[in-house]
Formats: sequence, C-alpha cells, structure tokens
Amino acid sequence: MLRKRLDFRKGFMLFACLLAISTVGCTSAPPSVETADQQSNTNVSLTPKTGGTITIGYQAEPDTLDPQKTAISAGNFVGGFLGGALMVMDPYTLELKPNLAESYTISKDGKTWSFKLRPGVKFHDGTPLTASSIKQSMERAMDPKTASPLTGQELALIQSISAPDDSTLIFQLKQSSAPLLSALTYGGYHQPVSMEAVKKYGNNYGRNPVGVGPWKFESWKTGESITLKRNDDYQWAPPFVENKGPVRPDRLVIKFIKDNQTLMAALDSGTIDIANVPAKDVKKYKNDKKFTVMEGTPPVENFIGMNMENEILQDLNVRKALNLAINKEALIAADLKGEGVPVYGPIPPTMVGYDPAVEQYGYKYNKEEAMRLLEEAGWKTNERGIREKDGKELSLMMMIDNPKPGNQLVQSMLKEIGVDLKIQSYEMATASAQAVKGAFDLLATDHGSNDPDILNLLMNSNQIGGLNFFRIHNKELDSLLEKGATTMDNTERKQAYADIQKLVVDEAYWIPLYSAKTFQVINNRIQGVKPNPLATLDIQDMWVNE
Repeated sequence: MLRKRLDFRKGFMLFACLLAISTVGCTSAPPSVETADQQSNTNVSLTPKTGGTITIGYQAEPDTLDPQKTAISAGNFVGGFLGGALMVMDPYTLELKPNLAESYTISKDGKTWSFKLRPGVKFHDGTPLTASSIKQSMERAMDPKTASPLTGQELALIQSISAPDDSTLIFQLKQSSAPLLSALTYGGYHQPVSMEAVKKYGNNYGRNPVGVGPWKFESWKTGESITLKRNDDYQWAPPFVENKGPVRPDRLVIKFIKDNQTLMAALDSGTIDIANVPAKDVKKYKNDKKFTVMEGTPPVENFIGMNMENEILQDLNVRKALNLAINKEALIAADLKGEGVPVYGPIPPTMVGYDPAVEQYGYKYNKEEAMRLLEEAGWKTNERGIREKDGKELSLMMMIDNPKPGNQLVQSMLKEIGVDLKIQSYEMATASAQAVKGAFDLLATDHGSNDPDILNLLMNSNQIGGLNFFRIHNKELDSLLEKGATTMDNTERKQAYADIQKLVVDEAYWIPLYSAKTFQVINNRIQGVKPNPLATLDIQDMWVNE
C-alpha cells in the first residue's frame, strides 16, 4: 500500500510491477548477488552481435510518455529507456554516481548544488543538451500550469535554477535535502525533455517523446505495446556499463500483458524474451536451460503497523509481545514459497541506510517470552483461552488489502499467546481511506523506496492525518527523521538512520515481516545478462544471439 516508487511513485506510492529494467539501486553496502542458471547454455556465442529485437513482457501500460505528467511506474519504466537523469544509481555497487552530469558539488549548508554537464550529449531530434535546456525542462516541471503530479513535486525544494554557461547548472535550494539527490537518479521521471519537441507537439508530446537516452520512440499501439529503436548517436552510457556506445539490438518492444499466466505463456512460447515471474512459479524456469533466472531483493518491506491511539497498543509490553509472537520464516514459507528474507526493523536490507545490527537486536520468534510480557502487563487467560484485563478481552482488528495465507497464520500465531485477532479485508482504495481515518488496530501493508526518507512520511508526527496512519508521535524520532532528510554528510546520515532503526525497534511500533525476492526470467537468446542485488536488467550490455 505504501510503496514509494522503487521504480516508483509518490503520494500513496502503489506499484504492482517490480520489473525494474532501467538502472536503479541504492547507496548502502550491496548484499550478495544470487542468480540461477545464469547464461548456462554453452552453445551460445560469447561474441556480442548487433541487430535483432528484445521483447519485454510488462504488466502495466503508461498513461503518457511525458515524464513530467505521469506518476505511475510504467511511465518511469518506459521513459527510462528514452532518457536519462543528472545522476544514476549503480545497480552493482549500489552507489550514487553522476550520469548526464560529469561531476557535482554541494555547498556546506546543502543549499547550493552545482553540476558540470557531460559534453556532447544530444536529444533525439539533434538539439544539444545544455545547462539552459535542462533549466527550461525543470522549470516546466515546476510550473503550476504543467500540473506535474510527481516530478514537479519532487523539485519543489528548488528555489531557483541558473545556467551561467552551457555546461554549468546550479540549483539554489530552500533547504538541504538528501532525498532530492536520490530522486535525480530516475531516468524516466527526471529526464530532460526537448523543449523544441514540446513546442512542436504541444499536448501530444506524451505520444511523441524526445529524450537523450539509448532508445528512440518509434510507435505505440494502445493496449498492446510500445516499440523503441536504437539511438545510433548514443555515446554517453552510465559509468558502470561495459558498452559505452549505442545499444546492440535494433529494437526494444515493451508488450503489455496484465495476467501472470498469460505472461508466462508468452515467455514459454518465445513471444517475449523477458518477464518478472512470481516466486511460486519460478522453480520451473530455474530448472529449464532455455532460460536464465535473475533473483534479487528490492528495497520493499512487508510489515504490520500498530495504531498508537488504541489503548491496548499504547502498552509497550503488548507491542513487544505481538512482535515476539510472529514467526517470520513461517510467513515467508506461506506467502512466498520460501523466496524472501526476514526483516527486523523499519528499513529493508537493500534500502539506503540499512543497519545490519538490527538483525541482532530485532525481535525473534519467542512465544514463551511473548506470553510472559502479556502476563507482566496484567493480561490473564480466561476460560476461552483469550487474555483479558479489567473485564476486557485482548481483541484486535487487523485490516488487509491483500489476501494471502500469511494473514491467517498471523491470526493463529497471536491466538497462541491469547490474542483474539479479527481480520477485515478491503480493496485497496477503501483500505487506504480507512487507514487515513485510523479505523484499524493493526494494518498489514508494505512500504518501499530507494531512499529511507519514506519513513518521514510514515512515522513523522507532522504526517498524522496523512501517511502516518499509525499515529506515531515521538519527538526524538521526529528529530532523527529531520536529520536524515536534511544532512548531506553520508556518515551522519547513516548514523541517523541507524538510530531511527534502533528507536523504532525499541518502541515496537511495527511488526517487520519480510522482503520478497523478485525474479526476472530471460530467454537465453538474450545474452549479456548481469546479476545485481536488485535483479534489475541492464539492456545497455545485452544483445540478441540469433
């Protein structure tokens, strides 16, 4: 419910598709890379070839390819092939690096950002990319008349933009903002648009996009596919790829297939080359030598949040007991067929700022300790096996918007310690409305982003009535969240989020559950596939063997 764009989006950051094939990542120590049957077909050529078509199966269609007028992940996904941003996140080392910028500096107070641009970059229409053209593009996004639902909102902290010469771009910020630098890595949402093309196509620019990326727009068959063609002039690839020039395939087709079974049938038949496959279905592809399976763990966390306005949940011992009653590994087995990793705090393992120490001090399954804490809090077991105190039973309602086996397992686990848990299921829009009103005791949901500033939205007391559904009000936490959002010193920022993780675990505001693995299945006719911690696919180094 709460995922911010990993690929991804803002507001109620909802995204259904984790097939992130553009270059994304995060700036924390990279976890180990796992992959199955990587390019195992020994009969394929190892010499890259030019030509052919790569076809990707994707479960959503963009609303527009005007990056400043979309807020859905499909727009960023397709737009990422057409464009590029000032910065990029290296999916192999998970570091933030210059991209369209050659270098950058940030003033000590964090308010003045200076970018030196790469020379020689051109839009698909042949016009040069200059500091002035980026300035005009960004000012279009920030203009209220554009009504940019995401890009413009993320640039709102920029007070002014100047371009003293063709290669120098300067931002003056209203206040220091670490998350903004991270936002500037999204090659879809934050790519510069050709103002010449905007003038030419007007309101139809979203169907005639002109960017600076490795692929040019060719055609869009609504409800069916988008076709892109190679940009033969491309010489400004990201720093982490081997192929610094034009991509090797002639075309890239993004085919829209909403249904999982239909998607896998297309993969099996060879109609598409690449698809994201659910954990429950990935085993057959791991055992099939016609395919390579890349697996990774996106920075997304499933958790159960607690409503701090509930009198029962205001008792820290009760919140700790609920944490201790949950067997994370059993939930991973039930919901993900074992294809996930347990999470012990508010930041998942592949998100910026993750502190591995949380794996030591976070709550582990311990039913006996959970029952002891409830006894200590005065909750005694009645004849029905449910705990009660002062004549009131320990009964809670958990709201869900995603029915899955783990929900009933949670219900059983809590019953074992004497908690009567009722489950209320709503479709997503209703669940969101109920959550804003605080009409729940427990909320089973998820969150995700490439930056831990997502916690500012979910836990800061100034967001009560907004995305802080849990009514968390902790001045020390607010202060740490503010520090994490504004400090530009990586060491200080890392420490701030380490402190946040420890505080949130100590206060037991959430029950962290797991991060699900994601699987990209690739037909072995596509070569140049490289594993990385998030299982993103770098098309720049891929080629077609046929």
